[in-house]
Amino acid sequence: MTVSTDCDVLVVGGGIAGLSLAAELAARLEGSNPRGPSGSVVLVEAEPTLGYHTSSRSARQLIPSYGPPVIQDLTLRTLALIRAAEAHLSEPILAPRSFLLIGDEESVRDRASSHMHPVMQAEALGLAPELKPEAFSAAGLDTTSVACNTDALLEYHRARLTGAGGRIVMGERVEAARLTGEPGSGQWEVMTPGLRFEAPVVVNAAGAWADTLAGIFGARPLGLTPYRRTAAVVDVERPLEDGAPMVADAADRFYYRREGRQVLISPSEREASVAEDSRPRDEDVQALVELVNSVTTMGITGVARAWTGLRTEAPDGLPVVGWDPAVSGFFWLAGQGGYGFQTSSAIAELAAGILLAAGAENDAREALSPARTGV
Repeated sequence: MTVSTDCDVLVVGGGIAGLSLAAELAARLEGSNPRGPSGSVVLVEAEPTLGYHTSSRSARQLIPSYGPPVIQDLTLRTLALIRAAEAHLSEPILAPRSFLLIGDEESVRDRASSHMHPVMQAEALGLAPELKPEAFSAAGLDTTSVACNTDALLEYHRARLTGAGGRIVMGERVEAARLTGEPGSGQWEVMTPGLRFEAPVVVNAAGAWADTLAGIFGARPLGLTPYRRTAAVVDVERPLEDGAPMVADAADRFYYRREGRQVLISPSEREASVAEDSRPRDEDVQALVELVNSVTTMGITGVARAWTGLRTEAPDGLPVVGWDPAVSGFFWLAGQGGYGFQTSSAIAELAAGILLAAGAENDAREALSPARTGV
């Protein structure tokens, strides 16, 4: 039997993007919802758990020097919002962990920003003594970068959403949708295998499946492309010290960071993929182990576990946030790429302002609009 649920906003997708926006909306709408305890915001996720795909496979590092200027601004705002939230939590979400970029002078200079300052090779080796001196000739350091407990951040948003009367529905994949009534004042009827939702507004936070979902609602796909990103946690002969920075190659060949007495490593690959539950390839992981062993003295002895996530990007590399220019009541929250966690709270704030007509026009709103040139 199909069960019907109505709400003011239906968010499709339970990764960090959808969950943080749903929580922000529920908090703003709490107490003003005429629908009662059912919640004015409902989040529906196809998988059995929140953050199942990309969000559970994050590097767990927020880096203000990473990405173009609009991303850097959103990262700083996200850090401020998380730190404000931490004042009301029993355990912190963020912890100090600097970010060290290494390479030749040209590649480091091209990747540097106002949040990163150059350091001499000797200083870089003092911060990361496991690096072989011949592996790099220039370095940049971002001391504003932090480690992020992504599980705790997801839980914070989940608790905030449900505490404000919002609902989370797991294990239901959207299969069909139709708009009833007049454009601008109509209602979306959204079908999953076991449920029927009715809402005037639907948010597309479906990650790698965002273009597919758009097609169900009659919206033009934006050319979003999922890219593979593999990572592994490895055992090493010489563990990194407490306080060791995350180290990344400016040519995007690898990055690594401490994971207790183990080390997390990634090849930073950017290989286009279909939308799927990605799995690592043994040959990719082995090549990565050999590369990291060639530039460090950590001495990788074995792979404890490995995984692959998908980082979905628009053609211009920026997230897509805003109303679809042609389909009534359909809102885009997609294409976060590798910036998902580090921009999540700021983008949730921006998107909620647009959805509730409470946000002022600003550079980020224009830069991320689905109506912009380039998508």
